[in-house]
Amino acid sequence: MEQVKITVALIIAVVLQWTLRNVFPPFAFVDFPLIIVVYAALQRNSIKAIFFGTIAGIAVDALSGGLLGANGFSKTLIAYVVSEIARRVYLDNLLLRIPVIAGACLLDDLVYYGMHKLLGQELVSPLFVTMSYTLIGTTIAGTIIVLFLDSFSSESLKRQKRDFFAPRRQTRRRNPIRLGKKS
Repeated sequence: MEQVKITVALIIAVVLQWTLRNVFPPFAFVDFPLIIVVYAALQRNSIKAIFFGTIAGIAVDALSGGLLGANGFSKTLIAYVVSEIARRVYLDNLLLRIPVIAGACLLDDLVYYGMHKLLGQELVSPLFVTMSYTLIGTTIAGTIIVLFLDSFSSESLKRQKRDFFAPRRQTRRRNPIRLGKKS
């Protein structure tokens, strides 16, 4: 069920990345597929995260018409790094995931622009302006999207169901046997 949720979210993210920049230009600075790749990597399964990162990157490259493989490589690298960090560090708290999303966004932009410079491709916009806007937009949107995806997690639904049917708290009974005290 979790894989289906991430796959559907990834398809929606790629379509949103491709279409929303034409509707409202500030959405060009929000990297929706990166958010889904980071979410998949936070599930602590490196192989699935790398697969989702590769598919997301190549799909974005194919639809954007840019340098084919630059996004694929950067998102695959992000998926590997975040999944290895998530395996070693407990990142199930939303406040810990926000810096992970921000760091993944910065590393993704650096690798993407590094690939362009390495292969001699010209960039349309300045590096630091694009990185700062992308960092802000992706971190804010990523926090909201990760919170939304976590609300539909199978573990959280089981936890809510378990808490709903939890037994009432029992009052503490006094122990009739008193050890060590003389009455």
